Amino acid sequence: MREPRSVVITGASRGLGLASATHLYGLGWRVVGAMRSPDVGLERLRAATGATVGDPRLVGVRLDLDDPASITAAAKAIGDAVGAPDALVHNAGIAAVGCVEEMPFEVWERLFRTNLFGAVRLTKELLPSMRAAARGRIVVVSSQGGIRGMPSISAYSAAKGALERWAEALAEEVAPFGLGVTILVAGMFKTDILTEQTPHYGDLNGPYATHYAGIERTGRSMMRLLANPPERFGPALASALDERAPFARRTVGFDARLLLVGSRLLPGRLLHHAVRWAMRLPRRGALQRRDSRTLVDGKLV
Repeated sequence: MREPRSVVITGASRGLGLASATHLYGLGWRVVGAMRSPDVGLERLRAATGATVGDPRLVGVRLDLDDPASITAAAKAIGDAVGAPDALVHNAGIAAVGCVEEMPFEVWERLFRTNLFGAVRLTKELLPSMRAAARGRIVVVSSQGGIRGMPSISAYSAAKGALERWAEALAEEVAPFGLGVTILVAGMFKTDILTEQTPHYGDLNGPYATHYAGIERTGRSMMRLLANPPERFGPALASALDERAPFARRTVGFDARLLLVGSRLLPGRLLHHAVRWAMRLPRRGALQRRDSRTLVDGKLV
């Protein structure tokens, strides 16, 4: 009897990761859930899948993408559990809200360490075995911020954009060894990322208060009208894992598809205005000070 295919999913304890792990387990995959708290995460996965304690098709591994030592240990644990995985899904990520001027630089660094550098480190650890096995697919879960930089989440957008560029380059490097890469751009889903649980560093009474108010109204409307339940993500991921092309970019959700098509067809200037209108942002110059004189030594000149 053929061994079940194995998949490593980072961030498998909640949100899209939990839904994806549950769906793939139901399809017969051997699922390795990589998460910061595997005890808690495994309990959630067992409850969602119906798996029993000790089920060899459901394995939990501790992984903190902001800790290089944890990544190395996780890669070893993955190798001990399944050898060279058939698939690696980079799903884990963190977000933060705040305009560029107000976002602490340490937050920028943390987002890049987790959302980009952690994925790169884990891939580097697992690639030798996957390359030797001459098979495997690496899936990078991106977002609309990876297609187009979005106001108030510039750090998150920058990290996701960099993740996509890395995945494109990686695909060219590993294709000759029989491996493939897919970028899976997720639209809005009802998860806890980019919600009230996401850290907000903006000054709601400061110079960007109008921005935050408009974006908040738009976000609530879009969550109500467009956000999908996480369970709809799993089938899209399963389909992506069966992709045969050396590189593919897919979208999950009408909003993600619309933005991807728009970014390809619309001129940059028009897309800028479309985003501004959708986010209810002030038009250019609307917040300029009426008094254009310059402050020198405490005096307007």
